[in-house]
Amino acid sequence: MEGEPSLMHKKDAWPEPVKTLSLLDVVAIIVGIVVGVGIFKFPSLVAQNVSSPEMMFLAWTSGGLLSIVGALCYAELATTYPHAGGDYHYLHRAYGETVSFLFAWARMLVIQPGAIVMVAFIVGEEMTRYYPLGAFSHSAYAAIAIAFLTGINMAGIREGRWAQKILTVGILLGLLALTGIGFSSPGAAPAPAAAVDRQTMAGFGMAMIFILLTYGGWNESAFVSAEIRHPEKNIIRSLLIGLGLVMGIYLLVNFAYYRVLGLEQMAQFDAPQRFVAMTLGGGFVPFVSGIMILAALSTANATIITGARSNYALGRNFRIFSWLGKWREKTGTPMRALVFQGIISLLLVVLGTLTKGGLTTMVDYTSPAFWFFFLLTGLSLFVFRTWDGQRPRAFRVPLYPLTPLLFVIACMYMLQSSLAYTGRGAIVSVVVLITALPVLLINRWLSFRG
Repeated sequence: MEGEPSLMHKKDAWPEPVKTLSLLDVVAIIVGIVVGVGIFKFPSLVAQNVSSPEMMFLAWTSGGLLSIVGALCYAELATTYPHAGGDYHYLHRAYGETVSFLFAWARMLVIQPGAIVMVAFIVGEEMTRYYPLGAFSHSAYAAIAIAFLTGINMAGIREGRWAQKILTVGILLGLLALTGIGFSSPGAAPAPAAAVDRQTMAGFGMAMIFILLTYGGWNESAFVSAEIRHPEKNIIRSLLIGLGLVMGIYLLVNFAYYRVLGLEQMAQFDAPQRFVAMTLGGGFVPFVSGIMILAALSTANATIITGARSNYALGRNFRIFSWLGKWREKTGTPMRALVFQGIISLLLVVLGTLTKGGLTTMVDYTSPAFWFFFLLTGLSLFVFRTWDGQRPRAFRVPLYPLTPLLFVIACMYMLQSSLAYTGRGAIVSVVVLITALPVLLINRWLSFRG
């Protein structure tokens, strides 16, 4: 393992991140990222791949528990090595410059902007349903959402975190309303046993893919670890509280869906609309769209907050991107990193428009890179325990090495699945990763020249 990350240009005069985020702020960021449109899009896909309601609830519970296992691993990393670079910082310390640069490059050009654009297209789809803007309405709304949220975060971390709290509260109230409607409505008649005929193991595996995607995003809290007050206790608290809330919400929403629709109707792609139409009437269907828009905006805003901070860390460590590594003390934000991330996101909106894939193109584009580096981050815990085991740790993952080993196996499974089920978007992301190598060589040449 390499020691402290070697900084390749002078940075002593630059302002550092300030510990301004409370436990509630970080819980809001975690819940805001995780509880997104996936809880509306993916329950139907899960229901299509399970053979019984018991299997469905087992899958959702397993996904939550696996996410908590991963959170325990990240809690040790984040409390031992708190840094605005999050995963980037861990990869740099564990594997050195090349791997960390590849991750930062992928995060800057693939993972974060792809995730932002993914949910922005969902905003576009739902807004176009009621207020179309012409042939490119989806893309226009996506671009507006990205520009608006980036602007809020450029105004300052205070504005960004308040926007996150408001959006998160809106989502939770909307989902709780749906849950209450489901519990107060007559239950659906049970489907005949012969109506469900699916391969048990293969179906369960596919269901877990969608469920883990729905739980995804909690690791983003690592990127604000340098800004959390009392990180030695609040990092693990924020992860456990945030994921506990998410798991409870997901189970309640799925139970409400199942109670009203039954397993077979849950398997239909318009399940949320059917749910509202059957309980409140067709006139309330726009209510679902409103919650979905809030969920998408919340996820996009939280992703913008954390994504810009990894770009900031890239600028701190690599001379060729030094212009990104500047912190604006007045607003408490990495201003240039935010602007650059916004530009890349808008370019990906254009890519999604040209390929006519939109949301699907972004899923293909981001998934393989995300799970590959997630796997490497999980493995870094073993590296640190081996080569940096004497460092004081405010939190140690329980049942080591079994807990991180389970996390690594889950990441390997998701990486294999993402490669097996993605299309042209995955090829584009691999090409983007390869272009990082000549850029890294140029950076070394600049550093050599002094």
